Amino acid sequence: MKFHSIRNLGAIACLALATVAAADPSYPNRPIRVVMPFAPGGGGDLVIRSLTDKLGQRLGQPVVVDNKPGASGFIGAAIVAKSPADGYTLLMGFDGSLVTATHLIKPQFDPLNDFVAVTKLADAPLVLLAHSSVKENTLAELVTATKNMPGGMAYGSAGRGTTHHLVGELLALKTGVKLTHVAYKGGGQAVADAAAGQVPLLVTVIPTAAAFMKEGRLKPIGITSRERSPTLPDVPTLMEQGVRDFDVMSWYGIFAPAKTPAGIVDRLQKELAAVLADPEVRAVYARAGFQPVGNTPAEFDRQYKADYKRWAQVVKEANIQVD
Repeated sequence: MKFHSIRNLGAIACLALATVAAADPSYPNRPIRVVMPFAPGGGGDLVIRSLTDKLGQRLGQPVVVDNKPGASGFIGAAIVAKSPADGYTLLMGFDGSLVTATHLIKPQFDPLNDFVAVTKLADAPLVLLAHSSVKENTLAELVTATKNMPGGMAYGSAGRGTTHHLVGELLALKTGVKLTHVAYKGGGQAVADAAAGQVPLLVTVIPTAAAFMKEGRLKPIGITSRERSPTLPDVPTLMEQGVRDFDVMSWYGIFAPAKTPAGIVDRLQKELAAVLADPEVRAVYARAGFQPVGNTPAEFDRQYKADYKRWAQVVKEANIQVD
């Protein structure tokens, strides 16, 4: 009996030490790096850079954004997956990389097991755009126009396997519109080429193309979310144009390497949620068409895994070739 008591006391002591380690009151005591797996200038860059100063003030340490573009966001994600699980290297994660592209291109990390969800920063509807030279103004007109086109009409996206890419594939499945995908190495490059007329159609998030829409070089055909965007209130959703159950929102969130202590994950989530509630940050997001979130790690994790399964099914149904 004495032996069991000593063993139990030892277990309790270990648990207490683990709890202290998980909470780590000294965290953070040096700068925090957020790896952005795409080039500067895209929507995700705006999402994270709009809050790093305020987050750094709350944490008492600088928060630095480190752009590591390439391979549909996999280069940056792999860096974080292999980093120490200490809360000092985080990933600016995209649905268009982690839960879509991973079904098409084999990454050097496990998307479901190498990361822990911290919080979703923002949601953003995507928009189907056409160059001003395109005669068609509605989805129905595009379906009719592409019916007899060999290969259909080209559309640009931020990269192969991104949500932008798969929105086009899903739209083709649901409507019969004929589209040919043109992959770019980021949303900024795709928008620039579309605005120059190099590709007639484009799928992207609203902020990346806002300036070109204002200039009239790109015109919106439809929004991918269930409801219209407050940023483009006059643009109908694709569901309004007859596409059943077409509700797609692109999301941006923060992830940490797997096995990061729960205390650190919770601290980061609470501070990020507080920053996302700041009126200045919310105003920046609203002007750009982003909807701030700041949910719990458990809530974000559930959506992450559900989206992963959803897009796996789209890839299968669209018979998209896997690399």
